Order: sequence, then C-alpha cells, then structure tokens
Amino acid sequence: ASAAIPKRILKETQKLISEPPEGVSAQPNQDNLRYFNVIITGPAGSPYEGGIFKLELFLTEEYPMHAPKVRFLTKIYHPNIDKLGRICLDILKDQWTPALQIRTVLLSIQALLSTPNPKDPLANDVAQHWLNSLQDAEATARDWTMKYASKPIWYHKRFLMWFGTRIVVNIVLLIIP
Repeated sequence: ASAAIPKRILKETQKLISEPPEGVSAQPNQDNLRYFNVIITGPAGSPYEGGIFKLELFLTEEYPMHAPKVRFLTKIYHPNIDKLGRICLDILKDQWTPALQIRTVLLSIQALLSTPNPKDPLANDVAQHWLNSLQDAEATARDWTMKYASKPIWYHKRFLMWFGTRIVVNIVLLIIP
C-alpha cells in the first residue's frame, strides 16, 4: 500500500509520529495512509482548555497541490467550525500553498481554537453570539467542551499528547480527564 504513497506524505507522516507538535497527535489509518485520525487538545487559556477533540484529515490524490480535507468529529461550539465539523480556515481554502504541510494545518487549527474569528464565520449563529456577548459565547464553548470533548476516549496510540505532556503508550488506553 505504501508503494502508491508519495515520498512526501511518508516523510511528513514519519515526522508527525516521531516529533508530534505539542497538543497534537496524528496517526495514519493502517488501511489507508492518506487518512489520519487526529487528536487536538484544547489550548490553555481558551474556552476549549481541557478538551480532547477528534478530527479526521484526508490527503487527496492532488495533495500537496491541494489542501488536505479536515473536519472535526467532536462537536464544538466555535464560529469558524460548523455543526458538520467543517472548518473555515484560509490555508484550507484559497491561501493553501504546496509549501505548507500536514503539521502546519494541524497547528493552524489548534491556533484557531485559541483565537476564534467571528468576523469570518462558518457558523453564523455562533459568530453572532460571539460578537453580541463574548463572555456568554465562551461560557457556551466551555460547556460544550465539557459535554462533548471530555468523555472517555478508547483508541490505539503510540504517542498521545495530553495537555502538552507526551505519554508513550503501546496499548489501548482509557482516558478520563
């Protein structure tokens, strides 16, 4: 299967596994090396702090000429992420360049959790809430984080990022925050 995968994807994957960015874990699916199971921890100081967010990332045949397809699987209250998990982020759209990598995309999504942009929304109702009552919107985001992103997660991981602390594991873990 890996014979059909371009060297660039293999190199990026190897680096993601051997040197994962803080708060991010991305593991390729064993059956399809273009499909990644991603975990992003909510950044400290954000309404998403303490959350463990599951995402999926897919590299199309056109990668790196076209951006990866990424979406949240965990429900999240964010002006730039809609109820289907789609993400409004410039580098996933018109600002994509082949010089960018999977790592850059995941760090940019993590940064978006720290700095929501309600003036360029994907979820208009959430953006309006953010603009009209920031404290109330952030409280809702914290509530959703506790409700949807803090549940136990079963999954296979070699590396798991847990609030910036790397834990090496070789078994299935049950994580209870």
